[in-house]
Amino acid sequence: MGNRGMEELIPLINKLQDAFSSIGQSCNLDLPQIAVVGGQSAGKSSVLENFVGRDFLPRGSGIVTRRPLILQLVNSKTEHAEFLHCKGRKFVDFEEVRMEIEAETDRITGSNKGISPIPINLRVYSPNVLNLTLIDLPGMTKVAVGDQPPDIEHQIRDMLLQFITKESCLILAVTPANTDLANSDALKIAKEVDPQGLRTIGVITKLDLMDEGTDARDILENKLLPLRRGYIGVVNRSQKDIDGKKDIRAALAAERKFFLSHPAYRHLAERMGTPHLQKTLNQQLTNHIRDTLPGLRSKLQSQLLSLEKEVEEFKNFRPDDPARKTKALLQMVQQFGVDFEKCIEGSGDQVDTSNLSGGAKINRIFHERFPFELVKMEFDEKELRKEISYAIKNIHGVRTGLFTPDLAFEAIVKKQIIKLKEPCLKCIDLVIQELINTVRQCTNKLGSYPRLREETERIVTTYIRERDSKTKDQVLLLIDIELSYINTNHEDFIGFVIRRGWLTINISIMKGGSKDYWFVLTAESLSWYKDEEEKEKKYMLPLDNLKLRDVEKGFMSSKHVFAIFNTEQRNVYKDLRQIELACDTQEEVDSWKASFLRAGVYPDKGQAENEDSLTQSDMVSMDPQLERQVETIRNLVDSYISIVNKSIRDLMPKTIMHLMINNTKDFIHSELLAYLYSAGDQGSLMEESAEQAQRRDEMLRMYHALKEALLIIGDISTTTVSTPVPPPVDDTWITKEPSPPPSTRHANSMTLPPNRPPAVRGPSSAPPPSLNPSPAFGVPPLPSRPGPLQAHVGEANSAAAPLVPSRPARVPPSLPPGIPR
Repeated sequence: MGNRGMEELIPLINKLQDAFSSIGQSCNLDLPQIAVVGGQSAGKSSVLENFVGRDFLPRGSGIVTRRPLILQLVNSKTEHAEFLHCKGRKFVDFEEVRMEIEAETDRITGSNKGISPIPINLRVYSPNVLNLTLIDLPGMTKVAVGDQPPDIEHQIRDMLLQFITKESCLILAVTPANTDLANSDALKIAKEVDPQGLRTIGVITKLDLMDEGTDARDILENKLLPLRRGYIGVVNRSQKDIDGKKDIRAALAAERKFFLSHPAYRHLAERMGTPHLQKTLNQQLTNHIRDTLPGLRSKLQSQLLSLEKEVEEFKNFRPDDPARKTKALLQMVQQFGVDFEKCIEGSGDQVDTSNLSGGAKINRIFHERFPFELVKMEFDEKELRKEISYAIKNIHGVRTGLFTPDLAFEAIVKKQIIKLKEPCLKCIDLVIQELINTVRQCTNKLGSYPRLREETERIVTTYIRERDSKTKDQVLLLIDIELSYINTNHEDFIGFVIRRGWLTINISIMKGGSKDYWFVLTAESLSWYKDEEEKEKKYMLPLDNLKLRDVEKGFMSSKHVFAIFNTEQRNVYKDLRQIELACDTQEEVDSWKASFLRAGVYPDKGQAENEDSLTQSDMVSMDPQLERQVETIRNLVDSYISIVNKSIRDLMPKTIMHLMINNTKDFIHSELLAYLYSAGDQGSLMEESAEQAQRRDEMLRMYHALKEALLIIGDISTTTVSTPVPPPVDDTWITKEPSPPPSTRHANSMTLPPNRPPAVRGPSSAPPPSLNPSPAFGVPPLPSRPGPLQAHVGEANSAAAPLVPSRPARVPPSLPPGIPR
C-alpha cells in the first residue's frame, strides 16, 4: 500500500480522536475521514458488514441507522470490538455489538424513529480488515414514519451536510443498481458539496437484482455520470441470505464468482467486489491524508502550542514532593489574593459582559440600592402630622403656646433618624453577601485541591463575618452621633424660611401703581423687601387668619394673579382688604400656592372641605395657629432629614470600605497563609482531587499523542518523496476530456469497438508502443490492448516533449533521409 509511516497514520488519527473525545473536547482538526451516504435500504450497512466479515449492525425496515456510527477498522491479530462509551470492555460476540448499538441509540433518541447527531464510536480489531475509518450516516428518506417529526427529511439532510461539507471528508455514495442513477439521492447530495466530483467515490450495490437483459456496465466503466475516483460494484447478501445466516465469507466467494461469470462485468472483475472496495478505500483515504498533511501538521502544531503552557507544570509532576506542595500553596494563596483584589477594584482581564459582580455590584449597592432604600422609607403623612400635633400640645401642657416649640421639632427629627438604622444595616448585609460570593468565585481556581479550597473559603468567610459585627457597630454609632446633636445652624437647613422670590403687588395707579418686591415666606409671616439683599424691609404681614383666593387675569395684563385676604374682614395692607400678587406664569402661581399651604395658609374655596376632613381624622385642632405650627415643623423635619440622609449616604460607603473591604484584602495578603498553616497538615491541604489527577493524565496523553502525530507526519513527509502513492482507481473518464491533436491520433480510432485496436497506417513491422516511434512520421501509437492503457499511451504521445528513445529510430526505406521534421 505504501510505506510503513502511511500505514500507521490512520490508526494514529483514530487514537488522536479518542484522546480528545475522552476529555470531552474537540480537536477541531477536521481529520480526513470517509462518510457513507445513501438512501434507505441502499445497502450501506451490508457493505460495512462485508468489510468486517461479521453481522453486527442493526437491521429492519425504515430508518435503522439513527445516529452517526464512527466505525474504526484496525488490522489486528485478534478479533474483537470496543465502544468509546464502554471503556475497557471488549466485545467478542458481535451479536452483543448489535444490541449495544441499538441500546445506545435508544438512550439518546428514544424508542421511536427519531434521529440524533451525537455519534457512536465503534472500533473493530480483526485480521480480515484493513486500517480504515468510516462514518455510517442515516439513510435519506422522504416521508416521516410513526413518531418521527414531520421535518425528518431536513433533519437527516442537515446531519449529512455537517459531515460531507468538510473538504477533508471523502464521500462514499452508495446507490442500488436497480434504480435510475440520475435519481440517486447519494450522488445528488454529493454533487451539491463536491460539484467537481473530486471527493466522491461511487459504490453500486444490488447488481444481481437488475432486470434481465440490463446491466450497469456503462456506470462501472465511468462513462455515465463520471466521477474522478470512479465507481466500484459490489454484491451484498440478499434478505433471504441474511435471514438464513449465510456466512459472509461464502457471500464474498459468491460475489467473486458473480463478477467473473457475468459477461458484462468479467473484464472488470479485478476492479469490482468488496475486497477491492476495502483496499481502494484504504488506499484513497491514505492518499487523501497525504494530500492534507500540510494543513493537518499546522493545526497539530497550533494545538500543541496551546497545550505547552498547561503541560509544562505537569511534565515532571510528582504528587508527593513536599517542595512542590509548598510552592503550589504559596502560589495558590498569592493568586487568590490577586484575583480577589481584581474582582473588587476592577480589571481589564477576563471582563464579564453578562452580569455585574464583585466591585461593580458593591458600587451599585452603595449608589443605587442604598439611596433607593432611603427614599422608599416613606413617611405616613397623616400619621406624621398627628405626631407633630400631639408633640406640640404635650410640650405646651396646660398653657396655650404662642410660638412654635423647638422641642417638638427635635423629638420628631430624632424619631425619623432612628428609622434610618434598618436600611443602613440592610446595606451592610448586601455588601457582605456580595463579598462572600466574590470569595467563592475566586476560590473556583483552587478546585484542583478541594481541602485547600474549603479551608480558604471558610477562613475568609469567617473573617468577613467578624468584620460584619464591627462595621454594624460603627454604623449604629454614626446614627447615635446624628441623634446626639441636632444642628439647626447647618448651611443647608432652611430654618423657618419656606420660600423666597419675586412677586408683583397689583395696586391701582391712583395709589402708586404695581411694583415688584422680593418676598420672604416663613412659617409665621410674609415679608417683602426692596430687593433680594433683604436690607430694606417694606412690610411684614402675620399669617394669622389669612386665606388665598383666585383672581381673574386683567384684560390688559399678561400676568397671572392670586390674592391674600383676612377672614375677619380686617385690612391686610394699608387700607386694602386684600392684596393681589402677580406672577409671569401659572406654574409660578401654583408653586407659591403650594408654599402657602406648607405655611398653613389655605385656599378660601376649600375651607369647608378641609375643616371636615380635619375634624373627621382628628389629626389637628381647628386652631389655625396650631395648623401653621404643625406645617412649620413638618417642613423643618423634611429639611433636616434630607441633610442627615445626605450625610449617611456619604459616610456609609466610606465606613464599609474601611472596616470591611479593605481590611479583608489586607487579611488575605498578610494573614491568610498563616491561618492555613495552622488549620491542618500541609500535605492534606494540597491533596489533589480525583478529577484533577484524571485531567492531568488525559492532558499528558493528549500532549504525547499530538507529539507522536507530528513525528509520524514528519517521517511520512520525508519518506514518501521518492515513492509516489498509486493514482485513483479509475481515471478512464479522463479520455472524454478534449481529444489530442489529429496529428497524433486518427479521427476514426475513437469510433472502433473497444475490443480491437484501431487500424494503423504504415508497415506492419512498426515498432511496439514501448519504443515510442518518432512523431516525425505522424503515425499514431499502436496500443497492445484496449482499455485504460490505451488512454495512458495516447496521453504520453500527446505531450509537448517526446520521450527520449533508448536507441536511434529507424527510418523506413521508402522515405528519403532529408525529409524535414
